[in-house]
Amino acid sequence: MVMKLEDKKAIVAEVADIASKALSVVAVDYRGLKVSDMTALRAKAREEGVCLRVVRNTLARRALSGTDFVCLDQVLVGPIILAFSLEDPGAAARLMQEFLKKCETLAVRAIALGGQLLAPEKLETVAKLPTRNQAIAILMSLVKAPITRCAYVLAAPHTQMVRTVAAVGAAKGDK
Repeated sequence: MVMKLEDKKAIVAEVADIASKALSVVAVDYRGLKVSDMTALRAKAREEGVCLRVVRNTLARRALSGTDFVCLDQVLVGPIILAFSLEDPGAAARLMQEFLKKCETLAVRAIALGGQLLAPEKLETVAKLPTRNQAIAILMSLVKAPITRCAYVLAAPHTQMVRTVAAVGAAKGDK
C-alpha cells in the first residue's frame, strides 16, 4: 500500500512521541500470527498500559533516531511489532512473555531498556522487574527495617525484666 508523505510524517511523529515517553521497548517478529491472536494481544496490551505499534521499519528507524531506542536499528528487519512500556519498564516484557506461552509463532528479536540493546534471552529478567508500586514497597521496607530493629533492641531489656519477674512469681507459686 502506497502512503502519502504526510501520512508517513504523521506516523513517524506519533511513534517518536510514544518512544520519547516510553521506558522500554520489546521488538517482536509476528510472522504467522493469526488476526484473532493479534486482536487479543492488542486488547491485553491496552489493559497493561503497553502501546503496540506495527510500523514499516524505515519509518520506525526515523522515529527512534532521536530517542534512547536508536539501538534497535539493527533488529528492525522483517515484520516487527514494537511494544512500548509507558508506565512500567517490565510491562511489555511481561505481556510478551505471557503471550509467547499461548502463541508460539511470535519470536522476540530484542529488548531496549535504558538505551541498551538486550538479547531476547533477557526477556524473563526484564519481565521480573518490579512495578512502580512494588519498588516503592521494597524501598519502604528497607527504610523501615532499621527503625523496627532499633525499637526491638530498646524494648528488649524491659521485656526481659518482665519475663524474669513473671518466672520468679511462677516459681514461688504466685499468679
